[in-house]
Amino acid sequence: MPLPPVYGHADALAMLAAAARIGNLSQSLLVHGPAGIGKERVALWLSQLVLCEQPRDDGPCGECRACRQIDRLEHPDVHWFFPLPRPDASTPEKLRDKLEEARGAELAARRANPHHVPQFEKAPAYFMGTIQNLQRLASMRPSVGSRKVFVVGDAEAMVPQESSPEAANAFLKLLEEPPADTTLILTSSNPGALLPTIRSRVLPIRLLRLPPEDVAEFLVRELSMDRAEAATLASISEGAIGRALRLTPGAGGAGTAQRLREMGRDLLTAALADSEAGRFAAANAVAPSGARGEFSGALGALALWLRDLMAVAAGAPESVAYTTQADEALLRKLAARPGVRAEGVARAILRVQEAQELASGNVNPQLILADLLGGIRRALA
Repeated sequence: MPLPPVYGHADALAMLAAAARIGNLSQSLLVHGPAGIGKERVALWLSQLVLCEQPRDDGPCGECRACRQIDRLEHPDVHWFFPLPRPDASTPEKLRDKLEEARGAELAARRANPHHVPQFEKAPAYFMGTIQNLQRLASMRPSVGSRKVFVVGDAEAMVPQESSPEAANAFLKLLEEPPADTTLILTSSNPGALLPTIRSRVLPIRLLRLPPEDVAEFLVRELSMDRAEAATLASISEGAIGRALRLTPGAGGAGTAQRLREMGRDLLTAALADSEAGRFAAANAVAPSGARGEFSGALGALALWLRDLMAVAAGAPESVAYTTQADEALLRKLAARPGVRAEGVARAILRVQEAQELASGNVNPQLILADLLGGIRRALA
């Protein structure tokens, strides 16, 4: 199945197309921005831009052989790398081979389903064997065209505790002296975690969160989702299609939006409860690992409840997203509590956003939630 089109990011795409048109597109780029907003999809669009046989002024043609092959993830000169869990292997050579087998299997899953959501039991990372495989491919001549393109997704995973500390340094050597026929496109949700020497050698391209309308349009067009549920998931996903995909019925079962809505409500009431024990109980009820998509979705739903609470506290109840009678009654009750003011709710929303960034990494969800609920309580006290 072909990849879906790029949704949003029109300004960034136009800038990149203009740079390519005058021959000024950097050989090494870093596409960065919040998790799930389509950075790797933009990187693959960039691969088309580099290899397109008939580029237009506004980007790749989408119709030539190279563009079609990239859309099907079949182009022999486009190499997509991403973090993977460490397989069991007795020697570095076997580890390298198993990592490449795992990458091939994951690519096959993505070819079969362009909306595939990776699920790993162990935390994925970049290991030395992965970078060695990348270096080997970079040293080879292009198979069919004049250039090779490497998309290195979630590049910040080169330096977590789980990865080899040598992986980032080995990749740095490639960045320092890339082959003349090679384009390197890194993506990162946390560019500050990259080695400073890596950041200094790439051209940064920042992508912003998508408007909820773009996320909803993706869900309706690509997944044939009901518009009402698509609008709800778009609001919860905080402008990130990747986050929305993890919350679709296919990923989380029927009624995902309703369940997340209820989880967000329960987290808000736990945060505002007088009992500190209740907040710890709510945090401990979250699985310490796994189901991170649902946990992130619950945080998004909590942020949406807080935005509704801020609207009610500011005297603008017509702006709320949750509009059942029970919802309205709960929001009025919470807004009437002593100390609940719009500015305090705004601070609480910022705390949720910080928690969402932590949730995109490998931090224990229980620890994230325990700290978050206490922070919301203090912001609204």
